[in-house]
Amino acid sequence: MKTIQKTAIALAASGLFATAALAQTAPAAAPEVSPITANVTVASSYIYRGINQSNFKPAIQGGFDYAHESGLYVGNWNSSISWISDMYGPSGGYTGRGNASSTPVSSSIEMDFYAGIKKELIGEGFASDLGVLQYYYPTSGIPNTGGLTANPNTTELYAAQNFTFGALTGFAKVSYALSTLFGTVNSAGSYYPDLTMNYDTGFWGLTVNSHVGYQYVAGNQKTGATNYLGTSVSGVSNDTLFSYTDWKLGLTKDFGGGLSGSVAYLGTNAPTYKGAYSYVSPTGKNLGGSTGLVTLTKTF
Repeated sequence: MKTIQKTAIALAASGLFATAALAQTAPAAAPEVSPITANVTVASSYIYRGINQSNFKPAIQGGFDYAHESGLYVGNWNSSISWISDMYGPSGGYTGRGNASSTPVSSSIEMDFYAGIKKELIGEGFASDLGVLQYYYPTSGIPNTGGLTANPNTTELYAAQNFTFGALTGFAKVSYALSTLFGTVNSAGSYYPDLTMNYDTGFWGLTVNSHVGYQYVAGNQKTGATNYLGTSVSGVSNDTLFSYTDWKLGLTKDFGGGLSGSVAYLGTNAPTYKGAYSYVSPTGKNLGGSTGLVTLTKTF
């Protein structure tokens, strides 16, 4: 799931105390935290669950949150993408390897909408989080593939437990797909458990980041399906074709004023089938291969 960081500014004024001989100004109250926050990110690429979503090109991202004092929250997050248009070949035909230069299919953005509740049920620093996330891809021109592909729009439920142990923070999370998953046929019931940990070094604003997750893709491919592949995969299970483990190790630098930068090295063990990558670019590159990632984020 996409992470929206939260910052805001609110002002509180102090009153005046007067005596017969002297008027004094009371100390200013601490600034209130706004329930609405936002961010914008420039990334060297958009990589989600270890799979490149922008064909190794830079991405612009951003969103906002509204968090109520009760623990209820809603939000939206967006990123530029290319993977949907890359999937479709010349004249709108579906090839599994795509040809972005000659396809009429359009979908240059991913829009995520989510809502949930987050409460410290166990204790301070241990927030439990339950919610629903809708991935929405405004598209036009996708051809009828005869059931070989599904609508890319995806709905997931998620449950997470955050934790804090001194300088070590993070969360364990499970996401479950109520719909088909990102255009893969027969994949409702797919799930993604993951663990993220961050360690504040206390030095120069640096935090060490680590992550591991497992994307299980449920179901079976229909006869003739070539989802992300250049070969027929009739009758093959989706978990054989598309399930994988992803990982990440990186550093984040806090520059202050809501500005932060990060560098990371990440990858997957996404499988191959009959000599083709399970997640492949139009030029045949492995979208789940090990790679570096650089981001710059400004929070408001």
